[in-house]
Amino acid sequence: MSKTFTLSEVQTVLPVVEALLRRTQAAATRAGELEQEMQQLSHRIFLSGGMHVNVSVAARRRAERDKAVQEAKDTLAEIDSIGVVVKDLEQGLLDFPSLIDGKPVLLCWKLGEPAIAYWHTEEEGFAGRKPLDPQLGKTERLILLRSYFELIGGRWLFLTSSGFFR
Repeated sequence: MSKTFTLSEVQTVLPVVEALLRRTQAAATRAGELEQEMQQLSHRIFLSGGMHVNVSVAARRRAERDKAVQEAKDTLAEIDSIGVVVKDLEQGLLDFPSLIDGKPVLLCWKLGEPAIAYWHTEEEGFAGRKPLDPQLGKTERLILLRSYFELIGGRWLFLTSSGFFR
């Protein structure tokens, strides 16, 4: 895994990734419909032993299909560049590489779920999804606080409305 996400990072980026996923699905669906239309035309030509075809209309449909295929590929590449793994485009199944207790895991989300609520290991896959521990987000904050504590030389600073004090 190259990029790993914290739970809060995933929750923040999820609406953007969901929009990209929906756009990819729409483009892939459109490409599939146009491909099926072109195959049906080829089949009719074959069955009739040839027929007159409006070449400009057929070329335009082929160009529309190619454009939809390219849009789906580009949007998938955009999702990938964020660091998210599309496991199943049709179902809308996404994995976000993460760490739990220092071990690599995948935070799992399926289109239609309101938030990230499951995780699994690479080996277990979707079938091995487990509910996230509600303490996970709190643990991230504690780690950040501990890192900040170490950064300031081991002295606790408290934030008040008038600023920090020790």
